[in-house]
Amino acid sequence: MRKGCLFGAGLVVLVLIIGVYMKNMYNSMVDLRENVDQKWSQVQNVYQRRYDLIPNLVETVKGYAKHERETLEAVIEARSKVGGVTQLRAEDLTPENMARFQQAQAGLSGALQRLMVVVEQYPNLKANENFIRLQDELAGTENRIANERRLFTEAVQEYNRTIRKFPQVLFAGMFNFSPRPYFEADQPAQQAPRVQF
Repeated sequence: MRKGCLFGAGLVVLVLIIGVYMKNMYNSMVDLRENVDQKWSQVQNVYQRRYDLIPNLVETVKGYAKHERETLEAVIEARSKVGGVTQLRAEDLTPENMARFQQAQAGLSGALQRLMVVVEQYPNLKANENFIRLQDELAGTENRIANERRLFTEAVQEYNRTIRKFPQVLFAGMFNFSPRPYFEADQPAQQAPRVQF
């Protein structure tokens, strides 16, 4: 009878130890997933800031560059495409959705670069206080975007690494923890530029 009680007590202790370990492992994975979601929210926040700055920038340039309608329309069109994918929820981060998001953002970046080329043709515009302020805000926003994307990538790396390690990998699928995609460089950025003199 005594052996049976000791065996039963040992079994209860073992079950409790395993339960506590699984609880801690689950909570750790939840914390990491929440960190990824928070970082993604911040990425979207800075992209939204850029999205919101563009109408003011376009309106300022319109007054100076009335005949540059094509470039301004390209910026407006690229902005509207971004508007359709800006609100990508963290739980919907799949490689396909991430690719669509990045493609829309790359289109907007390209349109903004063309707009800056147009601006170079208008010295009075470059001296305009509103334009200078908007251009500075846009440059600051681009720096924030790069920083937030880096922080997001680091959070995704830590999360993905944790859920793929043993023994977490045994429980990650059971608890619905799946890997999150990383930001990838835009296609043009993956090729070295050709410089010719």
